[in-house]
Amino acid sequence: MEFKTAQKVKLHGLYLVLTILTMSLGLVTRSSMVDFPQWVHLYLGDFLWALMVFWLICSLKPKFTTVQLAMIALLFAYSIEFSQLYQGDWLNTIRHTKLGALVFGFGFKVSDLAAYTLGIGFGVFIKHTLLNQKKK
Repeated sequence: MEFKTAQKVKLHGLYLVLTILTMSLGLVTRSSMVDFPQWVHLYLGDFLWALMVFWLICSLKPKFTTVQLAMIALLFAYSIEFSQLYQGDWLNTIRHTKLGALVFGFGFKVSDLAAYTLGIGFGVFIKHTLLNQKKK
């Protein structure tokens, strides 16, 4: 029992590190520190944002199956994107803060849904690869 608890804590820590690493990379793509091509600004940030959501959900619910984690992450990411169709004053006020813009975005784009799907799919691939490495 003690071994399982230590393993769970280790896995939880790994997911938190992956969350922070992914968040950091995403913030770099949104900054002016590096002059990235336009496609990076358009798509990579959304890809990394969804990947970060996936890692965060993995750290919060490590006992869930990978499919469950991916579905929750997709549902959350898609919900945020579809919420951009609503332009209420109160929500737009939040969106005009730095954190609000990063979390909620401004306008609905189908390409964002594709980037979210690819980001979460990449997370599923990495998680599957990492877990298979640990089992060997």
